[in-house]
Amino acid sequence: MPMESRLVIHRGGCHCGRVRFEVQAPARLDVLDCNCSICRMSGFLHLIVPAERFKLVSGAEALTSYRFNTGTARHLFCSVCGVKSFYVPRSHPDGYSVNLRCLDPGTVEDVRIAPFDGRNWEQQCLQNRGARAQERETERR
Repeated sequence: MPMESRLVIHRGGCHCGRVRFEVQAPARLDVLDCNCSICRMSGFLHLIVPAERFKLVSGAEALTSYRFNTGTARHLFCSVCGVKSFYVPRSHPDGYSVNLRCLDPGTVEDVRIAPFDGRNWEQQCLQNRGARAQERETERR
């Protein structure tokens, strides 16, 4: 459940500054810390947003793509500095996962980090769907 619903514009990008983006999200963020092989090695903290709340401001020509396993996720890296500041995740192929660590300072008020068991991706997603359904049922009561 999100900490708050008021959206602000967060800006961020890669290390060298060629890739820049904007994302609309709350000032108080809920992010996921995934333990899959690529996220664990890169230290990626996931802020998942729908595509309409993400805007690539500059650097499209600098992005390079990497796919593995099912090929669904489209990992996008700056071809100059190698930083993956955002990508199209397998769990949300119609949105983006932005790396919290690539956001510029100044707009994030608070962060709540939840673990995500990406090593057991299918099981975790099923568990999360069940938990969301249970939350919706509780809210209806």
